Amino acid sequence: NEIKRTRLLLQVNEKTLSEPIQNNQTKQAFVLSLSSVHPDTDKIIPVLFRPPAFMPITLPLVIVSSVQRQAKHSFFWQFVFHTYTTAFTLINGNGTPRAEEYSLKQKQIFLGLGATSYSACLGALPLIFMNRYTLKSSLMQLVVRKLLPAPLFGLTSAFTVAMVRSPEFDNGIEVMDRNGKVEGVSKKAGEKAVMETALSRAVLFGTTFFLPEVLMYGVQRARFVTKPRALGPVRMFVVMSVLAGMLPVSFSMFPQCGQIKRADLEPEILSSTEETEFFYNRGI
Repeated sequence: NEIKRTRLLLQVNEKTLSEPIQNNQTKQAFVLSLSSVHPDTDKIIPVLFRPPAFMPITLPLVIVSSVQRQAKHSFFWQFVFHTYTTAFTLINGNGTPRAEEYSLKQKQIFLGLGATSYSACLGALPLIFMNRYTLKSSLMQLVVRKLLPAPLFGLTSAFTVAMVRSPEFDNGIEVMDRNGKVEGVSKKAGEKAVMETALSRAVLFGTTFFLPEVLMYGVQRARFVTKPRALGPVRMFVVMSVLAGMLPVSFSMFPQCGQIKRADLEPEILSSTEETEFFYNRGI
């Protein structure tokens, strides 16, 4: 009800948007609308999949996934992690691909489950390999537990984004002019939107798994923490700080209202307009 009231407030004030918005109530309504309503479908996004909920949910999953030593436990927690991030990606992606509604949803669910399962298996594979062949050397421990998680989580996070949003490759997304008029459906814009989102997700989780390891190594070498029991809480604080810092960086690497030049679009769209720049919803 609150979201609906804020949307109504914005519609009432729409006639005066040519003037700078100085009303705090209008600003708050605009922020709430951006974070809770899908820009393509105008549907209210479920609470757990809104951008403000992303960090509180992914933080414990990142911490638990990074400390697992058993392959089965690692697979389970990575499966939970990728399930949530894949669902978040699907719900917050571009909502304009045109296809038979039932078949499109069925395809996205199938691709999401497949990508999640594959990513969890790939993430647990180094532990399976190490335990299977009893490779317990310090070098192997360093590689499997410290060095591999960052690139694996970065790559698998990008992979799940590309898979679950692949209908945007196949069917295209709507592109608009500066006034919001839909000029056509572009597969090239869909490819650009998905690739940008996948890259931002890879940077987010790749950095979140890599940087804490570097910082904790420095903390231990400098002996800032002398008690072994204190290393766990310090590590949690470092992971939380890195994720909190990288989240806005990742979300803002590319503007949510993406831009594509005329030369990069399909000829059938260009034949009906003289616009030189087009815009689309990149998604999150």
